[in-house]
Amino acid sequence: MASFIGEIEAFKPGNVSSYADGHNMTAEDFLISAEVSAPLLCEKNCSLGARVLNCVKATKKSVACNTNLGMLLLFTPIIMAAELGFESIEKLKKNLEITLTSLTKNDANQVFEAIFIANPGGLGKTAEQDVTHQPDCSLLHAMELASHRDSVALQYSNNFSEVFKLGFPAIKDFDKRWNSVKWSTVSCYLTFMASIKDSHIERKYGSEIAEQIKIKSGIIVEKFNNSIDPEASVELLRGFDRELKARNYNPGTSADLTATSLLVYNLIN
Repeated sequence: MASFIGEIEAFKPGNVSSYADGHNMTAEDFLISAEVSAPLLCEKNCSLGARVLNCVKATKKSVACNTNLGMLLLFTPIIMAAELGFESIEKLKKNLEITLTSLTKNDANQVFEAIFIANPGGLGKTAEQDVTHQPDCSLLHAMELASHRDSVALQYSNNFSEVFKLGFPAIKDFDKRWNSVKWSTVSCYLTFMASIKDSHIERKYGSEIAEQIKIKSGIIVEKFNNSIDPEASVELLRGFDRELKARNYNPGTSADLTATSLLVYNLIN
């Protein structure tokens, strides 16, 4: 629950936060979604697919929009890995590998149903293992097939490499510097935006637009990270937020990766 709330409290330009609504969604929608999802996400006797599907159904019933599909897909394997017990980040990563390789065709069935219900923007059609049809492979294999076009799917095929190598260190380093998890979460989000073309934007608007936003994010993150007091950069963030939302650009995948990095940070701490 803390990671859901921490993600929404962090000012994420272009995305929904307690600082700014957007894309026909409010911060309250996300908080309600977190409240109904958190208990279902931690149902120890449920498979990954069942947890994701149950959370998506509960979210849809409560807020009637897709607020958290990406987060659910990323949070669930991390939580299941943590349930196996861990005393270090290396052990958590090892448990995650075990969790991901044990995913079944039934997990794929339930996750495909969850994606279909959530109906994320820019989903499109694929020639192989499209979510509108029943999968005939494990969830891990289905994610591997989608990994070239979706950064959430990519995490399944590289054991959450971006989360552990980019996101988690950003929160850790800037929390140490600023003594603020909230503002270090903003740094994490901007780091993702500047390092990886946001796959949600790329699916909806194409590679060129996604690359332009990535370049602009690099300028913003450098200014933000050089702040002695990050709160003094709120106007910089507000300007970037207005610029992105004026064109309806939503770096949703960057937000999902940020929330997951925060979850890992919260678990380790």
